[in-house]
Amino acid sequence: MIQFVFSRLFQSMAVIVIMSYAIYGLMGLMPGDPIDLMITSDPNMTTEGAARLRTLYGLDRPITERYLHWLEGAVTGDFGYSRLFSRPVFEVIWPALGNTAILLGSSFVIALGIALPLGILAAIKPYSKLDYSINLFVFAGISVPPFWLALLLITLFSVIFGILPAGGTADAAGASGLWERAKYLVLPIASLTLASIGGHARYMRASMIETLRHEFIRTARAKGLSQTQVITRHALRNALIPVTTVIALDFGYLFSGALVTETIFAYPGMGKLIFDAIMGNDYNLALVSLLFATLLTLLGNFMADVAYTWLDPRLGFAKGDA
Repeated sequence: MIQFVFSRLFQSMAVIVIMSYAIYGLMGLMPGDPIDLMITSDPNMTTEGAARLRTLYGLDRPITERYLHWLEGAVTGDFGYSRLFSRPVFEVIWPALGNTAILLGSSFVIALGIALPLGILAAIKPYSKLDYSINLFVFAGISVPPFWLALLLITLFSVIFGILPAGGTADAAGASGLWERAKYLVLPIASLTLASIGGHARYMRASMIETLRHEFIRTARAKGLSQTQVITRHALRNALIPVTTVIALDFGYLFSGALVTETIFAYPGMGKLIFDAIMGNDYNLALVSLLFATLLTLLGNFMADVAYTWLDPRLGFAKGDA
């Protein structure tokens, strides 16, 4: 187990370093730089002044040299300042990260709470009326574009009925009280939940159907176990193994944010922050935000590996596991 943890930590650090260089390089290859944006906003800036600023910020040096300078500061905990917000990067990221954790974390938990039971029910009686009804529902969720669903919810509950706000956050509106604050999250959470139920339900259905065909399920039934006992004691744990992989991959997506949904509902989360940082050539903010999403994806994969051993003890951490 200890060898496995250290191996995963080493691999994760290598991935983060490679990703940081790749992201930094791609950002540097984008047309224009922060000084070009300053020139656009200040027509009185001279060519000599722009050249001095590029030298001051190190933008006249090669990409690799600039990256190594950034990496040296990052190792000591200095991730630089955000050019767009004129504040340290982490002071900008934390509020957006908290907003995204509440929004996408809630929708993720609710979606799994609905999708997994639906997938199990559909798999218990495949090709029945219940299965076809569930499939119709999940296919509708997969097929509907998230932006259209968000606009439909706003039109229905904000414009026609007028019972929920169309966007924003409780803090921005100065709302107080639990419901006054929670109602700003209802529509975006509903939009993300409905959009993600279908995929997880389909994975759960396919995995459960495959598991129910195995010999050990027939043996459990031959012993006289009820359908509930067969599903909960034997089939469910094995069926969750491939589904766990999909859930782990979605973990990083949670904190990189749903850009379209956050934009439509004017929600200040990580997705919108990353988009603004990239469009504004805010190297430090974009780099740290994307690396944070990478780190959480790696953490999700590690948690999935641990979950595998709980779901199936035969997949324990052997001595030679990497």
